This record gives sequence, structure tokens and C-alpha cells, in this order.
Amino acid sequence: MPDRGKRRTVGYRGDGSDRPDDLPLPPRTAPLLDRWRLRKHWRYVGFFSADHLVCAARVHVGPVAQEFWGVWDRDGRVLHEHTRLRAGRVHLPPGRVLVADRGAELDLALDESPSSAVEVVTPVGHAWTWTRKQLVPARGTFRLGGREHHLDGHALVDDNDGYHPRLTRWWWSGGTAVVDDGRTVSWSVIVGLNDTLPDVENTLWVDGVPRPLGPVVFAPDLAWVRFADGRELRFHAEAERAKVVDLLVIRSAYRQPFGTFTGTLPGGLVVQHAWGVMEQHRALW
Repeated sequence: MPDRGKRRTVGYRGDGSDRPDDLPLPPRTAPLLDRWRLRKHWRYVGFFSADHLVCAARVHVGPVAQEFWGVWDRDGRVLHEHTRLRAGRVHLPPGRVLVADRGAELDLALDESPSSAVEVVTPVGHAWTWTRKQLVPARGTFRLGGREHHLDGHALVDDNDGYHPRLTRWWWSGGTAVVDDGRTVSWSVIVGLNDTLPDVENTLWVDGVPRPLGPVVFAPDLAWVRFADGRELRFHAEAERAKVVDLLVIRSAYRQPFGTFTGTLPGGLVVQHAWGVMEQHRALW
């Protein structure tokens, strides 16, 4: 048998076709524990358009499950959302988001495509973390109170797995923009997870094609995110999801405001219109 105590994970970023084959990466199932660290895995989907901003996720920390969803109706200026410590209302099979909770129904079809996927493996001591980000067309409906809202835009599909440190803090932003030359671009950038050079997960999708980005810096109050080339997006919050969970041995506190962005993306792409989220999260897990 291999000496697990001397195993060292090699960092990786790519489309997944040549990722490390000595780790139990999805769709394989990793053990519940690795060197006394609980396995954490989740799928998060964020949908960004001029009319609605949507999120839905299922999270597993060892044997503990959590799920949440949120819909920011920008026209009605109403935020609908709920977090549950028991799974069963949010379903995220490949290519779909299905939510039925508190009278709300969300049905979103995702055109998942390998061509937009970026995978990153990050060494964490003798353990590892893995993520796959996809930027995909999305279309569907949100129903509540006799009203039906049509959704048509782009979604970020964010899959994660691995053995994150017991105390993990991160700052993250994802969104979609129309830039000055008329193209549609999207981004996902983070500090605190999967950001070990040179295999950083930060990505800009231009017309659906992923481009790697370097490290970023977030304002402590989430007012802006600055890129490695000095360009900056300024955030204008419209609504916010926030939650504190205290299960003694597992705790988390996060803020995830929805809103708009102004500024310039890497490569000099000047934003004309942009929608998305910022996030600050502290987890003891």
C-alpha cells in the first residue's frame, strides 16, 4: 500500500482532461475523513441577468447537509430566499436547478458544456481541494404568489470537493457584464480558496471561452475587487443574503449581497452593464 503520510498533491489548472489521476476527484467519491479533516463538497449555481439574480446550493460538511436558494427580483425590488439545515427542497442534478420551497418554484435549465469548464486542484498540506467552474447559458422560470418570472441569461456552475482547512475564510465575486465592444463576459474570482499560485481558479469568460486571471484583492467592506493588472470593479449592493450557523463543532457566517458593478475588467474591458454577487465567508468546519 502507498505511504499516505508522504503523499504530496500536485497543483493543477486545466480543462480536466489531464488532471491528477491519483486523487478521488469527482465523479469518484472521496472518503469522509482524510487525516482528521472532514470532506466538504458542494454545488453552487449563480444566475445573473438584468432582471433577476438567482442562487441555489447544496452543501455537505462531513455528514451535515445544508441547502439554500435566493432570487433577487430587480424590477420588483424584492428578495426571496431561504436557508435550510435539512436537504430536500433544492435539487441540483446535472443541467438543472429545481427548487420547491415556501410556495416558491424555481426551474432553471443549464446548458452545461465542457468547453467552458475550468478545473483546479490545490494542495492543502498533505490533503487537497478541487473545484470546477463552468459558465453556461441558462433559461427557466421562477414562480411565486401566482406570478411567473422568465429567466434568460448566464449561470456560473461552481462545484467543489476536498479537505479544506478547519478554519477557512474567503472573499468571492461572480457576475456577468456587457462591455464596451458589445461582448458578454463573466467572471469568478476568489481570495482564500484555490488561489495558490500558479494554479489559481480565477477566470474571465469572454463569449463563453475561459481565460485565466491572476490574484485579486477585495475591499474589506466588499465595495470593490481589484485585479492583478490594476483594473477594478466597483460594487453597488441592492440586496443581501446573510446567515450565521452555529452547530458547535461546525460554524459559519457569511454575507452575499446582490447588485451591479461598474469599472473595468482585465484587458481593458470597460463595463457598460454588469450584475452579480460579492461574498464574504468564514467557516469553522
